Amino acid sequence: MTDAQPSADRRLAAQALAADDPTGWFEPLYAEAAAGTSVVPWDRDEPNPLLVDWVTTTSTPLGGRALVIGCGYGVDAEFVAAQGIRTTAFDISPTAIRGARTRFPQSPVTYKVADLLHPPAAWLAAFDLVIESITIQSLPPAVREASIAAIRGFLAPDATLLVIADIATTPAPGPPWPLTPADMNAIATSDLTPIRVERLPRPDTPGRHRWRAEFHRPAVQGTPATDHGTP
Repeated sequence: MTDAQPSADRRLAAQALAADDPTGWFEPLYAEAAAGTSVVPWDRDEPNPLLVDWVTTTSTPLGGRALVIGCGYGVDAEFVAAQGIRTTAFDISPTAIRGARTRFPQSPVTYKVADLLHPPAAWLAAFDLVIESITIQSLPPAVREASIAAIRGFLAPDATLLVIADIATTPAPGPPWPLTPADMNAIATSDLTPIRVERLPRPDTPGRHRWRAEFHRPAVQGTPATDHGTP
């Protein structure tokens, strides 16, 4: 976020929330950015360093199918795909998806326009790795439970969910609406086990920290693995 446009996201979010449309501010923000009148505050040239560190150090198998949620211009999705993982990435903003395809014209990633709160039925239980990086926190607390439930729904048996989010400290107007310890606990269910929940320094912002949490959905005993194809 720049001094020239310190509150474009909050201005547009306020308008969308007033219209009872919690996801309605993303496309206007990306459209303004495409017109050069605003910036996308989370856009960056390099993949999220907490994602890079996890991918390069984890012992979790990373084959199969991956889904990157709220992919924006695609930097994280391209990094995931570069690991040899068949990757689908989506954003609710058509302008963002056009930007990703333009930025990476030879990409192996399947980019889609989709709404996290109303995802395609074909994506249910379809992915072995789901990456959620700062998307939950960009949605107001009123839809937090629904957004987390939708994310859980993407996970196939024996799948991994990685969540990266800002840590709530003092109350502040959003966006973003950082995640509390209770929010992190609420992601786990009887069939989604937390493997490691960490508070880690942000390499890009000294003095700030983020959650990085890995969850695992157990394999269904006695059921062979199924290849769902490319979602």
